Amino acid sequence: MHVQQIGAAYAVPDPTDAGAWFTEHLGFRVLVDLGWYVSMQHPDRDELRVDLVRTDHETWPTAPDAVAGAMLALVVDDVDAAHARMASAGVTVLKALVTEPWGQRRFQAAGPGGLLVELVQPVPADPAWMAAQGLTG
Repeated sequence: MHVQQIGAAYAVPDPTDAGAWFTEHLGFRVLVDLGWYVSMQHPDRDELRVDLVRTDHETWPTAPDAVAGAMLALVVDDVDAAHARMASAGVTVLKALVTEPWGQRRFQAAGPGGLLVELVQPVPADPAWMAAQGLTG
């Protein structure tokens, strides 16, 4: 199978409000807003797209074993600056800024409609930690 693009869609109670949050805090632009559906794109790259669908809309399935939660992770150039900007704007930080030994500096924030948003910056991995895991880095 040849995959041309990966799309991500998330169910939220108010897609328009959630789209405004993504615009304000993450720099996305809204391409389409139908009220029940919002499609967004990040101006840095055309293929960075996220769709939002109203939780109770007929197009969103109601599966008995649906995944209980979701997190959208975005890789950024300067996670410290993003953290400072979002925290000063009043965004709730759920997991504090941390540097992980496997080579990530990251934090997690409360996004719109219960969506978790993680911002990640690649950093050098800790060689001792990598070796202890049997990994080379």
